[in-house]
Amino acid sequence: MNKILSILAFSILTNLSFGQDYKTEFDKLCQKGDTTKQIELLTKWESEEPKNPELITSYFNYYFLKSRQEFISMSTNQPKFENLQLQDSTGQVAGFLGSEMVYNTEILQKGLDKIDQGIKLYPNRLDMRFGKIYALGQAEDWENFTNEIVRTIKYSKENNNEWTWTFNEKRENGKEFFLSSIQDYQLNLYETEDDDLFKNMRTIAEEILKIYPDHIESLSNISITYLLSGEYDKGIKTLLKAEKIDPKDVIVLSNIAHGYKLKGDVENSIKYYEKMLKLDDTRVVDFAKQQIEALKNK
Repeated sequence: MNKILSILAFSILTNLSFGQDYKTEFDKLCQKGDTTKQIELLTKWESEEPKNPELITSYFNYYFLKSRQEFISMSTNQPKFENLQLQDSTGQVAGFLGSEMVYNTEILQKGLDKIDQGIKLYPNRLDMRFGKIYALGQAEDWENFTNEIVRTIKYSKENNNEWTWTFNEKRENGKEFFLSSIQDYQLNLYETEDDDLFKNMRTIAEEILKIYPDHIESLSNISITYLLSGEYDKGIKTLLKAEKIDPKDVIVLSNIAHGYKLKGDVENSIKYYEKMLKLDDTRVVDFAKQQIEALKNK
């Protein structure tokens, strides 16, 4: 029996070693940009270990990188992406020259199909889920980006944030890491400056709050979407819920004060800036004093 267990253990370790070697070689080929050798290696690897999770993530990376296409464009309007300002003979701005990254949807879908297989086989592999979310964000497919985040949030309840990462290693501080990463994805949506995506931010935040009702960041995210769209009462109401959870949260207090200021309720705005005066942070206190003085001098 011991001999059988020893052979089995050796077999597992050997397979793991092969997987690590293949992944190391694949990463080197990615750095070189040699897609021909990449697919040759992946094909060989797949013939030996078709369900190896590192093979699946490597396939995903291969298709994702291959789907990227960079285009040079010229425009009279300054684009959001990196650009070079062009000037005419008088020194006036004549236009902008820049590069824009677009994605071949057919190739990208092959990568998404691969990572979906991986998520099905290894549902606790958070790097697979986050890899898919990242790719969808880069491709600006915000609906599927949001849907995948929601699926991951729901699964976090099922596995109690017992996440794994590369080589199936356990991810320490799973809940904290998971929630902070979701907050980063919310920032991705916010930074698009597209008001139509406020609903996506709310969807994500509301899903978080179903499982983590005391998540102040999600309450703040919801409130920001309302404040920016002029629905001040809804924004303030959500922030007041956050204040009950943590009455000394400086961001919450500041946003409540700002929300009342936007609404034109000077009295309540000053009231919340005065609450900030009691916090143990000189920069916060100085900021609150400036805001109070400005409101009183209106």
